[in-house]
Amino acid sequence: MSQHFHVHPENPQPRLLRQAAEIIRGGGVIAYPTDSCYALGCHLDDKSAVDRIRRIRGLDDDHWLTLVCSDLSEIARYAKVDNIQYRLLKSCLPGPYTFILQASREVPRRLVHPKRLHLGLRVPDHPVVLGLLGELGEPIVSTSLILPDESEPMTAGWAIRDTLEHQVDLVIDDGSEAAHLTTVVDLTTDVPEIVREGIGSAARLGLGA
Repeated sequence: MSQHFHVHPENPQPRLLRQAAEIIRGGGVIAYPTDSCYALGCHLDDKSAVDRIRRIRGLDDDHWLTLVCSDLSEIARYAKVDNIQYRLLKSCLPGPYTFILQASREVPRRLVHPKRLHLGLRVPDHPVVLGLLGELGEPIVSTSLILPDESEPMTAGWAIRDTLEHQVDLVIDDGSEAAHLTTVVDLTTDVPEIVREGIGSAARLGLGA
């Protein structure tokens, strides 16, 4: 049965964030709030936990996962970023955007698209996530918490625990019920392309109104 941590949305309790980081390091899968919607997350180097996330979501190996990072320097470690891409990232992050980039050698191959070696990366603007990343000291492998055969993400911590209490190890609940998705931008082509419109403004990207 999963644990359920109630955290303050703006000033999350450090003790609970430390415990959450230990659960991730120990191979746990967590559900946690972001600046868009709840997400599933686990440790970067834990194949078993990544496989659990894919099973919960009903995802195959062709579905790229996202690395949730603490800042731009961390993105630059795990992705190949040129100067133009960096300026675009800097103008939008932290924020509700996911950028598809070419993965660097730091990323385990099982996390990237098997044919194109691409990866989603983001830096959320959310105190709970940034605090958790600070305690963990490395990115979280993540995906939006959308159940198989559903098109919208789950929106409340208590409902997530009721539904997934035997499939995740921890639910971090900040009391929010956000149901937005990030705006996904492909930066692997010559011209950046929005592949999913979400809460992140296209105007901020300079790619349209």
